[in-house]
Amino acid sequence: MEILVWTGAIVTLAGVASLVWCIIAVQRARREALDDAAMRARLQKAVAMNMGALMLSAIGLIMVVVGILLG
Repeated sequence: MEILVWTGAIVTLAGVASLVWCIIAVQRARREALDDAAMRARLQKAVAMNMGALMLSAIGLIMVVVGILLG
C-alpha cells in the first residue's frame, strides 16, 4: 500500500501545481486589462481548470488516506 500513498501524494502535488497555474493565469489576465468578453473567456477557462485541479487534489488525498488505512 506504500505505492498507493506515494502515487496519491504525486497526484495531489500535480493538483496543487495546477491550482498555482490557475492563480497565475488569472493574475496575468487581470494585468492585461482585457475587455469584458475576452476576460470572461479567460476566466471560464481558468475556472474549468481550477475545478479539475481541485478534483485531482481530492482524488490524490483520497488515495493517500486509503493507502494509510489499508497499510
